[in-house]
Amino acid sequence: MTGPTRLSLAIFLGLLLVLTWGSNYSVLKAVMAEIGPQAMIFARYLVTPACAVALMLWHFGLRWPRLPARDWLALAGLATVGHVIHVTVMTHAMHLSTAFSSALISACGPVFTLLIVRVLYRERFARVQVFGVMLALAGVLVFLSDKLGGARTQGLGDLLLLLGAVLFSAHTVAAGPSIARHGVVVVMAYCTFLASVPLVAMNAPWALDVAWLTLSPSLWLALLWSLAVASFAGWLVWGWLNEHLGVPRSAPLLYLLPPVAGLISWVALGESFGPLKILGAVMAAAGVAAAQFGPALLGRWRAQSA
Repeated sequence: MTGPTRLSLAIFLGLLLVLTWGSNYSVLKAVMAEIGPQAMIFARYLVTPACAVALMLWHFGLRWPRLPARDWLALAGLATVGHVIHVTVMTHAMHLSTAFSSALISACGPVFTLLIVRVLYRERFARVQVFGVMLALAGVLVFLSDKLGGARTQGLGDLLLLLGAVLFSAHTVAAGPSIARHGVVVVMAYCTFLASVPLVAMNAPWALDVAWLTLSPSLWLALLWSLAVASFAGWLVWGWLNEHLGVPRSAPLLYLLPPVAGLISWVALGESFGPLKILGAVMAAAGVAAAQFGPALLGRWRAQSA
């Protein structure tokens, strides 16, 4: 495949992925309205381990990598934080909150990652990063101001979304050494396997109360599409994009998720948002972009001006 052809394919897949992930927030809201968040988690950890098995067979055949006991302990910790706790918190948060809030607060993950790295490794922030972090956090407060002072359910959901974003960032930082040693496929698959048993067991009582056989074909399709396509296959496509475009060129696509998710939820679910909410979303997205890409852009600009 030639360079221009690969670039065109990458751009097409990137925009398709943004549309897929952006719509998935509304799909998840609709599915959970019917079966509840616990049954959603139960179904997710029946489907995604099967996908992980297929991925491991594709990469390694029947000769899966063997890991020492020390590495299994590290993966167990990652599975606990990144799956058992994070997925539980985020799923309930999305059920209580809105699709637009879920997309925006999830997009703030890089800011929390920077803060965690700053605390753990004492890395210094450039001034533009400090400005970006402050702007992003102020934007989130503006975005959430109407709900934190009003509806208790959605306010609780948004606070849980913030906790979920922090948990995911902590998992991202902690997973770095394991991914460097074993690769993202092995870490992702083994963590999924380790988390599946406790999550299925924890959520089975609620899942067993769902009349699965009476669910409509459209709901089954939405459930399988969300879990197998948007979630699992989506992350494989995202990995391919990072490999072929590079993270600096693929990461900005994530800033399209909140507006896409908001537009789809407005059309599909009737979600409404006024000028204050839009202002907060713009502030948060601009702050995350400044914190993530500001130093590199300023360095490039200074080099060209010199």
